[in-house]
Amino acid sequence: MNTTPIARRGFLKGSAVLAGAGLLQACSTPAPKISRISASSLSSFRRSISPKTGNPMLRIFASSGYTPDPARLMIGLRRLQDAGFVISNESAAYRRFQRFAGNDNERIADLQAVASGSTAMPKVLMGVRGGYGAMRLLPHIDWASLGSRMRENGTLLFGFSDVCAIQLALLARGNMPSFAGPMLYSEFSKPVPSLYTMQAFISGSTNPQNSITVSAIQARDVRAEGVFWGGNLSVLAALVGSPYFPDISGGILFLEDVGEQPYRIERMLQTLHLAGVLRKQQAIVLGDFRMGSITDIYDSSYTFHHVIQNISRVTNVPILSGFPFGHIANKATFPLGAHARIEPFNGGYQVSFSGYPTLDAAALSLNTLIAPPPILDNSSQSASESNTAKAGDIKEERGEEIGEGEETRKEEAE
Repeated sequence: MNTTPIARRGFLKGSAVLAGAGLLQACSTPAPKISRISASSLSSFRRSISPKTGNPMLRIFASSGYTPDPARLMIGLRRLQDAGFVISNESAAYRRFQRFAGNDNERIADLQAVASGSTAMPKVLMGVRGGYGAMRLLPHIDWASLGSRMRENGTLLFGFSDVCAIQLALLARGNMPSFAGPMLYSEFSKPVPSLYTMQAFISGSTNPQNSITVSAIQARDVRAEGVFWGGNLSVLAALVGSPYFPDISGGILFLEDVGEQPYRIERMLQTLHLAGVLRKQQAIVLGDFRMGSITDIYDSSYTFHHVIQNISRVTNVPILSGFPFGHIANKATFPLGAHARIEPFNGGYQVSFSGYPTLDAAALSLNTLIAPPPILDNSSQSASESNTAKAGDIKEERGEEIGEGEETRKEEAE
């Protein structure tokens, strides 16, 4: 098997390696019964994915928040066009209705038009950004039809944050994997996107087998094999008990989040635990939770580390940390809902993925994604540079991911 390891140690020299637990300060109509997704059912599913790879069409969908800086979008659109994609539905990225990227009907149509066959079937479905609002669309999309058409065409769907709601519904109701990966506004439209993120996007979307290596020392060696699934913890906790939450036994659950106090993270994990979700998994993999200086306002000594210790104890499920994904600048690209194998690796671990649709690198010019930013016309370039100057280096360093995380979590007053 040819794999393409992505080792953060090699790319991000000087990144902290945490010992002990290895925990990074980071994870309309009646619905039919949800079928359980298991390793055996996944095997036949993987064989059903079409090998078609030559279609360069990329359709934009905007399921969540509007873009704060529309002028920046042209950078991302040009960057993807230069990479060989033929972009459709780009107007969706410019919509705004209240806090959303368009009204509900407009946002539903982005995906339902694909499900119904009323628009050309793309090779890629790419989210614009996160925020909030995707949950409102779930009852109004024919997920079974969308999943079927995506399998037939070998379509890849990319997103994270609030788009996780779309990805969970697609897996639960359409039996189709998607990709945790960069989005139009969040990554591709940055004046200077992360080199790691762009390289990981190319590797993760074009290789039929891909591996991601985590060098952070873990508390124990873990070996596991099954469906790798999950996403944003806030979104998962909000969908528990709904028909859009996948029923996966013997899987590997991935979790990430941002801007949440430790007790709130534990509350959401307890929700998954009490619903019986965590005990059914072989392992739990934590991405970056971007804890930073966040502390529990009631008891600052109660930390993220304590939360994970408690969840590991009550579930008796091994927990790994340090996976390079979350609301961070340097993020991997990997499938959600596909087969994965975890093996120990020099004190850390390696996750190997297989059984997912891929892009045909020969039909595209993906290496342009790691080239200098595309040259825009003077008006677009000036607007973008002006806005970047206003935002300043601090905003770019933190990224809009922080804002997306704050919008994604429950907006409650306590």
